[in-house]
Amino acid sequence: MTAEQRSRGLMFREAMPEESGMLFVFGRETKTGFWMKDTKIPLSIAFIASDGLILETQDMEPLSEELHTPARAYRYALEVNQGWFERHGLGAGDRVEIPADAKGE
Repeated sequence: MTAEQRSRGLMFREAMPEESGMLFVFGRETKTGFWMKDTKIPLSIAFIASDGLILETQDMEPLSEELHTPARAYRYALEVNQGWFERHGLGAGDRVEIPADAKGE
């Protein structure tokens, strides 16, 4: 993913299939925040450590300029349709597997 693609994220989309999302892979741990300024669909985000531990999830409202920043540094962020993590019983303390080809190493 290029810096431009990362910056654009899911902006301007009208909808996203239920089992889809966008994984952001950072070269090292970061505390970079996310906002929804030009994003039209409600999203949930999971901030994920290098070892796949979900540190926290947050719901994000469409077109909001509120900055969503986690309490701890993370390596990956996963944006999905709002409520997806709850519907699948996932949250802080759960662990996910990051595919080797998505690790950016």
